[in-house]
Amino acid sequence: MNSSMEMIAVVSIFTSGLTIAIGSIGPAIGEAWALARALGAIAQQPDEANTITRTLFVGLAMVESTAIYCFVISIILIFANPFWNYALAGG
Repeated sequence: MNSSMEMIAVVSIFTSGLTIAIGSIGPAIGEAWALARALGAIAQQPDEANTITRTLFVGLAMVESTAIYCFVISIILIFANPFWNYALAGG
């Protein structure tokens, strides 16, 4: 294996790990904050628990999509990196 292939592997793995690390911190904090606020709202207005819960689940799904996008980018960097083909072609 030549030097460019090793460098692509190292940078891809490092960037993939960094993407997952940073990309999961934000959604985790956001989901915790949203859950805490929803529980506070349910404690204040128990009659509206169904509406609050439904809205919470939709919001959590939207927040979680950010982490899923980061996961997809990480998988692409490891398994379908376009730079592999460039290095194999001798570019």
